[in-house]
Amino acid sequence: MNQNHFAVRQLEKYPVKILLAFDMAVQGDEAFLQWLLTNGFPELGALASAIRADEEAIQWLMNNGYVHYAAFDAASVDDDAALNWLKKHRYFFLAKLAEASRGDEQAIAWLNQRKLAVFVGIAKHIKDFADGQVFDYHKPPF
Repeated sequence: MNQNHFAVRQLEKYPVKILLAFDMAVQGDEAFLQWLLTNGFPELGALASAIRADEEAIQWLMNNGYVHYAAFDAASVDDDAALNWLKKHRYFFLAKLAEASRGDEQAIAWLNQRKLAVFVGIAKHIKDFADGQVFDYHKPPF
């Protein structure tokens, strides 16, 4: 894939309405997940599914040029190697969002200072889901 494709598909570059649909999919709303999948945002549908422990979605991200989203998924829970991978590969926004998704107050404050409330909500919903898990599911190594 060319470099421009990745520039367009960075999480912080999506329109707010798309991010809100993604947030609803993260929360488990099947209608929003299907909307993302069928309206040109399969990577966000896959990421929302990956966050909800769908192994096939993680593999789809890995195989379709969205390794950074798979790393974000792992980093947002507890995978420090994935978090370091994001930083090493200059996905600083995803690293900050992953930290916020872990409940890091400084990362949440960073998002709030930049008036990125939609991402604060996404981080909260990722944390809520992760905290509700009884066991850790397999994550790809970073």
